[in-house]
Parts: sequence; structure tokens; C-alpha cells
Amino acid sequence: MGKDPNKPRGKMSSYAYFVQTCREEHKKKHPEASVNFSEFSKKCSERWRTMSPKEKGKFEDMAKLDKVRYEREMKNYIPPKGQKKKRFKDPNAPKRPPSAFFLFCADFRSKVKGESPGLSIGDTAKKLGQMWNDSSSEERQPYEKKAAKLKEKYDKDIIAYRTKGKVDTAPAAAADDDDDEEDEEEGEEEEDDEDEDDE
Repeated sequence: MGKDPNKPRGKMSSYAYFVQTCREEHKKKHPEASVNFSEFSKKCSERWRTMSPKEKGKFEDMAKLDKVRYEREMKNYIPPKGQKKKRFKDPNAPKRPPSAFFLFCADFRSKVKGESPGLSIGDTAKKLGQMWNDSSSEERQPYEKKAAKLKEKYDKDIIAYRTKGKVDTAPAAAADDDDDEEDEEEGEEEEDDEDEDDE
């Protein structure tokens, strides 16, 4: 899919602003000289490392302003049909609870990895999926009960969060030890679920 020309320019980091300034200075001093990019980058990174926090402050302020600009523009940006708009997530929002399957994975992942240490993340997930599909409803029940309890708590937290804008997340932290690959899968589910939530 081609890049949307109307999409806001990405936000720049403080280091990117610093490099941009270095490049401008270099052009002023040596307008005819061509820049050896790898050498120039190396010099910039060495200079950045030796700079004091006060010297870096100017670039950090520029990056903060650019972040505000980017977030403001993204709020008003409507992606072309067929592209999903990336939503800004509030870090204070309650974390969606893991499903019964994810709780099952958390219990059995180390066992699967122990039996087959060479398995890739994807193959481990496939094997866990197979184990879940092969398990009986009795074996699934404790995970389904735990998931239902966590979902109940999440629903209460979401209501509290939407009314107050804040929530006490300490008890939910126990359910936070999902691995990265689960977060990716969960992320896809989350987007769909959030779309329903927003309606």
C-alpha cells in the first residue's frame, strides 16, 4: 500500500534534531563538500554522548514540541479507506485481561520450551494452541473461571476509569506477565474489541 501524502510527518527525536542542526552547520561551513554519511553519523553520535544535559535540553524541547504537533495532527487525520488509524493508548487505562487460552499458555509455555528448546516463538504458540484444542472442558474450566474473574474486574475498572479517568492497577499486575508474542496476538484482538467498546 502506498504512503498517504496527507499523513502527518512523524515526530522527531531530540537526537534527530541535533543531527539536523549539525548537518546545517556543516553545510554553512563547507557548502561545496559532500558529506560522508557514516563518518558524519559517527561524529554526531560521539558529540551527542559528550554533551551535557543542559546542551541537550534545547533539542529535547524541540522534540517535545514536535510530539505535541504530531499528536494534534494525528487526532485530526483521517486515513484513506482501507487503512486503520492508529489510536493513541492512554497508559493509565486498565489493561485488558488475558483470555483463558493465554492463562493456559502462561502455565504451559515453560513446559513446551523445556521439551523442545529449539522451537521458535511461532511454533511454540502453535503447539500451545494444539494443546488447548486437545484439552477437555474439565481441563479448561479453571482457566475459564480465572479469565471470567479477571474480566469482571476489568469491566469494573473500565467503568471507574471512564468516570474518574484513573484506576488502581495494582491487583491486575499479576495478570501482566504475558510474553511478547501473546501481546502481538492480543493487540489484534484488542483493536477489534476496542472498536466495539467505542461504539
